[in-house]
Amino acid sequence: MRSPRRIAGVTGIVALLALAAGCGGSSSGGQTEKLKTGGRPAAVVPSLDPAVVSQLPAKIKSKGELTVAADASYAPNEFKDANGNVIGMDPDLAQALGKVMGLKLKVVNAGFDSIIPGLKAGRYDLGMSSFTDTKEREKVVDFVTYFSAGTSFFVQSNGGPDIQSLADLCGHKVSVESGTTQEIDAKKQSKQCTSSGKPAVNVLVFGDQSEANLALASGRADVSMADSPVAAYQVKQSNGKFKLSGQPYGSAPYGIAIPKNNGMAQPILAALKDLMSSGVYKQILTKWGIQAGAISNPQINGATS
Repeated sequence: MRSPRRIAGVTGIVALLALAAGCGGSSSGGQTEKLKTGGRPAAVVPSLDPAVVSQLPAKIKSKGELTVAADASYAPNEFKDANGNVIGMDPDLAQALGKVMGLKLKVVNAGFDSIIPGLKAGRYDLGMSSFTDTKEREKVVDFVTYFSAGTSFFVQSNGGPDIQSLADLCGHKVSVESGTTQEIDAKKQSKQCTSSGKPAVNVLVFGDQSEANLALASGRADVSMADSPVAAYQVKQSNGKFKLSGQPYGSAPYGIAIPKNNGMAQPILAALKDLMSSGVYKQILTKWGIQAGAISNPQINGATS
């Protein structure tokens, strides 16, 4: 079960999953260290890459710090620990990128649908919050792709409907997070349902994914939708209350959101490639159990639709 604002069961595993802090001294983006006991390979830690630093805009170099916005309700990609710190795959990746670029990255919690407007207004420097890179969003911000995910349905294990595709949502109450592709898909499907003479989809839109999950747990919703790694994580953390239904659909790239044409897309792409070649990128995804979404060819503005 999850409370309205926090993922139950997460706090108990946070300590086990916490990334050990380290410092690197190489200029190639990563350094493998040895554990003191047993001589086994330890974590590869990110380190400064002068070639990447040279690509940074002068304004960013002098600033020295970037504010990264994430909606901390989307475990395991971004969520809060017991102390209110924003943790997860995206915050870990943000900190690693900062090490390579020689910048301090401060990750802050923000409502999902406020992040892109916040980038435009200058409140944030980056958005790392499981954003699907879409052609529509590319009109407003630039993206550097870094992950691949689809959408999954999940329902209550006992008595939940059999949802195999969007077409099966007709007549059901569906909980989604505001501003997500899932909200768009569910509302579009509702129109298709009614146009074919079937009951509409009752789309319940919530401020964050935690609230959408609670609606499913309490029975207010019949089914919830989320990105595939997030849905799988919620099912795992539900202690048997939830189950996945059907197969993921609509795989698309996640993108790091960047203010349009501010000169940061290319250095972030270079820093990400550095983390991929050093092994840090795969290490972070593996830590959170989502390595299946790894990509090998990141791009600037790589939307597929």
